[in-house]
Amino acid sequence: MAEQPLAAIILAAGQGTRMKSELHKVLHPIAGQPMLHHLLDSLEAAGAARQVVVVGARREQVEASVAPRGVDIAHQAEQLGTAHAALQAKDALAGFDGIAIVCFGDTPFLRPETVARLRDRLLADDAPRVAVLGFVPDDAKAYGRIIADDTGAISKMVEFKDATDAERAVKLCNSGVTAVRTADLWLLLERVGNDNAAGEYYLPDIIMLALADGDKAVVVETDPDELIGINSRAELAEAERIWQVRRRLLAMTDGATLIAPETVWFAHDTVLGRDVVIEPNVVFGSGVTIADNVVIHAFSHIEGATIASGCSVGPFARLRPGADMREGAKVGNFVEMKKAVLGPGAKANHLTYLGDATVGANANIGAGTITCNYDGYFKYQTVIGENAFIGSNSALIAPVKIGRDAIVAAGSAVSRDVADGELRLVRAEQLVKPGWADRFHDAMRKKKREGR
Repeated sequence: MAEQPLAAIILAAGQGTRMKSELHKVLHPIAGQPMLHHLLDSLEAAGAARQVVVVGARREQVEASVAPRGVDIAHQAEQLGTAHAALQAKDALAGFDGIAIVCFGDTPFLRPETVARLRDRLLADDAPRVAVLGFVPDDAKAYGRIIADDTGAISKMVEFKDATDAERAVKLCNSGVTAVRTADLWLLLERVGNDNAAGEYYLPDIIMLALADGDKAVVVETDPDELIGINSRAELAEAERIWQVRRRLLAMTDGATLIAPETVWFAHDTVLGRDVVIEPNVVFGSGVTIADNVVIHAFSHIEGATIASGCSVGPFARLRPGADMREGAKVGNFVEMKKAVLGPGAKANHLTYLGDATVGANANIGAGTITCNYDGYFKYQTVIGENAFIGSNSALIAPVKIGRDAIVAAGSAVSRDVADGELRLVRAEQLVKPGWADRFHDAMRKKKREGR
């Protein structure tokens, strides 16, 4: 089978009105990543050397989102149908000689393996001119139908609006994902007419044109969940559910323990090591990497964090972007970290905020300690040395440095550096008034009895 370069044409020009959103439909996130980017990742993994995104409504949003990826942009000024949209990519792919996969920005679960199957079918010995991806859903709804024989050879493609009752009874549906050699694609698209119930230029019509030319068109069937289209908030939620179910299963297959899998929510880029234990009701945002033998306790929220082997997190912990826990470090309940390093073996067990801080190995951060890192205008650093002990309810007012083996007494507000091995105690002198409380209580009870 001769290798041919692959290009992808992604249609993303529609209004997406059913979303009822100011955000373009294809930019709504699944697992923290826009659905369009899920598809672009798959196409890249499938070997697409070129990617063209066809934009229209709210084009500036889509263009800004994909700009860092270096994809090409084509503009469909008027939304006149899927064939018309695909044709807009012609200039962007001028000079490209290979296979084009036409797909849709709101169908994010298309797998690289399926793209490869579609491409390979087009290159098979029987040399079909067009290959299309089909599926058999539980509910065929208003999908276009594919009339094909047992070998997958297509005799007819029909949109639901234009189908007869007999054709609507067919369960094999058209996903719209189509593979065509670029040498054929532009010629076929330019011949598509709009003599149909909607007055639109339909992409599936290129199959009927190929058949009319005496060429062969074939269908490749795949899992319906792979071809879920997202047009509403309810469908977006269902897509999230499907993605999370798959990711949880993958995590457990790869050696993580999920105590209550259905309560754990991953991001698109969560990385887990082996023998990681995740308790119920844990949420991962983007940018989390977790090494082996880590325990994430219940009700923790982790985003943009790196967690080394042997660490323990939570319960009820929040790790924000820039949190970096080194080997064997521990954060406990109601601890928050942001742009902070917790050194090997260091621990902050209760009710603590560590922001813009570096904590040395084996340091102990007492309950209620906070790094006061912001003055209303700028952020400042707190540096805590190895084996330092920070007493409970202390405020470290940055910029400040606490030395190695230093001790900060409980209840201290530290605004100046503490030297290595030094004790720093910052408290007002205690005032003792013997018997004062008893006299106070007696006086107040008397007033209460007298009704005053």
